[in-house]
This record gives sequence, structure tokens and C-alpha cells, in this order.
Amino acid sequence: MSFLAIDIGNTRLKWAVYPEGAEPGSQPLQHGAVFLENIDRLADEDWQNLPPPTRVLGSNVAGDAVRRRVEEQMEHWDLTPRWVVPSPEAAGIRNGYDHPTRLGADRWVAVIGAHAHARQRGFDGPVLVVMIGTAVTVDALSTDGQFLGGLILPGHGIMLRALEGGTAGLRVPTGEVRDFPTNTSDALTTGGTFAITGAIERMHRLLHQREGHEPLLLMTGGAGWKVAPALDAPHELIEGLIFDGLLAMAFPTAPP
Repeated sequence: MSFLAIDIGNTRLKWAVYPEGAEPGSQPLQHGAVFLENIDRLADEDWQNLPPPTRVLGSNVAGDAVRRRVEEQMEHWDLTPRWVVPSPEAAGIRNGYDHPTRLGADRWVAVIGAHAHARQRGFDGPVLVVMIGTAVTVDALSTDGQFLGGLILPGHGIMLRALEGGTAGLRVPTGEVRDFPTNTSDALTTGGTFAITGAIERMHRLLHQREGHEPLLLMTGGAGWKVAPALDAPHELIEGLIFDGLLAMAFPTAPP
């Protein structure tokens, strides 16, 4: 018996197989990732020899058309996948969004995964959850389990492409992050990185002030490793935070 977790982002689909009842932080039995344009090959390639899972739970931010394409790749398993729809409360977290169902599924699941990590390590303070990919999100979780809200801003690649398209003579660079850049490539790379880290650090200060306790800062996403060295706040990189949230939702445990 196995559980298939699916994370459909703006650029890639990531998947992982776990034994039934696995806890957040568990290592998957199998895992993989494909770009969205290659989804239609999953049944014949990545999932061809995958034992049929007992259950499937997924997070999808790429829209209904992509979701239907993924479901078509599961037809040979004769099961109905479930997809996360943010709700007013789940897995011990209360959703403080003005319209809870309009919160991005990935943000909701990542916050739940971060809460599970905090609880596992006995941390009872606030948590700041950062996802760095095509877009960047910075979300705040209170000490008592209330999702307070957060930020959405462009990822580094979007920022650079916007500058390239709107400014004469600029091209997407391969620069380095410098304290005081002295060439255009470094200036663009540093500007994008500091925009992201500055937003994270400001939210870190605001959450600290609100809760009276330094937040646990958990970062995930494919580009997290690029931003982490420039971040002036204690933090931890967790590769599969959305998978951890899906595990917490699929196999809820009683609070300690």
C-alpha cells in the first residue's frame, strides 16, 4: 500500500511515493519531476513501472487543464485522485485569508508542512514559510496556528526578464551577488536577490514583533539555494516542504 503525493507548480510537476501512514519528513520510496510540457509522457515513462498507489493527493497551481492532463496519466490505475482545496481549517492550522478558498494550494500545503516540522522538533513559536520558484511567497504562521497571510512577489527570473523587456540595452545576466556591484550583470543579479531577501527579512521582523518570539524560518523551492546565502536571518532549507504538507493532510495525527 502506497501514497502518491503530487506537487504541480508553475513550471514543473514533482511527485513522490511514500508508504501508507508516512510522517512529514519521511524519505520517499520513489520520486521524480517533469516539466509541465512533458506531463503527457508520465504514464509511458516515469510512472510506467510504478506500482499502483492506494491513494493520491495533489497540490495544483497550474490550472484545471493541467490537472486533467495529469489525471489522464493515472487512468490505468483505476483510482480517483484528490486535490487540495484550501479550507478554513486543516491539519491544525486555521486559515486567516479573507477568502480561504482563494489562497494558493501550494501556499496552504507548505504552511501545513512547516507547522508539522515545527511540531516535530518541539518548536512552539511562530513560523515564516518561504517558497522560491517561478514566484516567491513569504507566509506567516502565528504561535497558536493561525495563518496570518503573506507576500507574493516575482521570482528572480521574472524580474530579470521584465527588465530585459522594458529597458533598452539590458540582457538577462549571469552575474554574481556583490555588496556593491560594479558591472551591469552583477547589479541585476544582486538587485533581484536583495529584493527577495529584503522582503523575507522584513516579514521576519514583522512576525517577530507581532509574536514576541523569533520565528522559525523554513525555506523551500527550486531556487532557494540561490537566495539562501544572501539572507540575513537564521533559516533552514527543506526540499520537500509541500510533500510534507500533503503527508500531514493525508495522515493527520492527534496534537501532542
